[in-house]
Amino acid sequence: MTKRSWLKDSPVAAVLLPIIGLAGAIALWWLATIVFGIESYLLPSPKDVVISFMDQPSYLLTETGTSILETVEGFLLAIVVGVPIALLIVRSVLLERLVYPLLLMVNAIPKVAIAPLLVVWMGFGQWPKVVMVLLVCFFPIVISTAQGMKSTPIELVELLRSLNASRTQEFFKLRLRYAMPQMFTGLKVAISLAVIGSVIAEFVGTTHGLGYVIYQSGASADTPLAFAAITLLSILSIVLFYILVLLEHLFLPWAQESR
Repeated sequence: MTKRSWLKDSPVAAVLLPIIGLAGAIALWWLATIVFGIESYLLPSPKDVVISFMDQPSYLLTETGTSILETVEGFLLAIVVGVPIALLIVRSVLLERLVYPLLLMVNAIPKVAIAPLLVVWMGFGQWPKVVMVLLVCFFPIVISTAQGMKSTPIELVELLRSLNASRTQEFFKLRLRYAMPQMFTGLKVAISLAVIGSVIAEFVGTTHGLGYVIYQSGASADTPLAFAAITLLSILSIVLFYILVLLEHLFLPWAQESR
């Protein structure tokens, strides 16, 4: 096995190299706090962050659970809403020209500006956070799914039509299959944005979630606690991303083999 093939195909490399990169980043962070003598209220060391987490682990893990629930609910809702809209866009040129400008307009609106309005419209419960995640995830899911369906080779479309296949069969047996790799690309982008969306929503009108922990600890200058919450958010984002990577390998082995 060559070095390049080992880096690409070895499961050991897939696990070991990210760990080495993470350990190197933490070491540089720790070294910077020591060399430059940075106070913990400005930039805590990794040790300070670990101590802060160990002081109140149940509190932080409970708030992590809240953020996970909001993130996953909003992400799944974005799939349920976004994929059918992508199907309609691909199926109708008229709908594409009507809907695309609206999608771009919604995506261009700063989500921080929408968060207070969602609280006014929906109250202080969980729904404003779920809807915020939906708004953040919606655009990449729709665009990636629609572009994937449009990338279907025209020769295969014409072959299927020559066999008297219906439009429904064409979409679900051919176009959706070709769209799946790009669709998963959009999902992986969206899941990272979903975590950001949940944090944005938790900054406004809530008393739960890791975003609220960051907001409160920042206001009280408890920087180690804020970094502990940020670290948990990073871990959450990485775990959700690699769950999608695993699902992609399970459901699209043919796409992996063609790369």
